[in-house]
Amino acid sequence: MLLHLHPDNPQARNIRTITECLQDGGVVIYPTDTIYGLGCDIFQHKAVERISQIKQVDPAKAQLSFICYDLSDLSTYTKSISTPLYRMLKTYLPGPYTFILPASKEVPRILKSKKDTIGLRIPDNNIARSLVKELGHPILSASLPGVFFAAHGPGQNVAHGRKMANDGPSAGAPVALPVEEYTDPERIYENFRNRVDIVVNGGIGGIIPSTVIDCTGEEPVVLRKGLGEWEMETP
Repeated sequence: MLLHLHPDNPQARNIRTITECLQDGGVVIYPTDTIYGLGCDIFQHKAVERISQIKQVDPAKAQLSFICYDLSDLSTYTKSISTPLYRMLKTYLPGPYTFILPASKEVPRILKSKKDTIGLRIPDNNIARSLVKELGHPILSASLPGVFFAAHGPGQNVAHGRKMANDGPSAGAPVALPVEEYTDPERIYENFRNRVDIVVNGGIGGIIPSTVIDCTGEEPVVLRKGLGEWEMETP
């Protein structure tokens, strides 16, 4: 199903249709403030496995991240964090960032890295956040298989301290597929209609992924330079 949603004021009826699909274990493709991504209910184990199959990766090694509605979810899905770190997150979110944080016991095991961390996103996108709000808990955030991200400064496409599954080549390498294949929801629907339940049409998507910041050490470390600008300097 290809479902159109207004990017600024997504229709409540369509949001409910999508969340009901997620609750039933469905897999969707939806827009964020960066690129279109695969999503499911993080508590639907089979749906998470299904996304891993679509991406052709082992769920235990996929290093999947998830999207929260706002920072109030931190206390549920992350271990206790310092006040300075919370203030930093509040400064950058919502926005095009993925923050690697210590995972709490509430996070499904399949989504945790071997280091017991998670990738947390709060995108500046009304559709994605409306879905999370209606669902009542986070949804998975995973790049589409075969996406070759646009070069955007130095650094590799990594998360949780290692290369992300199905990320693109290093900066400057040729893009194998037309960019429309992963930015135009109509084209995305044609490519994935037999592998997902719903493709959300929220307008043309971007080609640059989120900036990934590891916040598990003493100082934040940029693992991937993406769309989000990072100006924090180490004292």
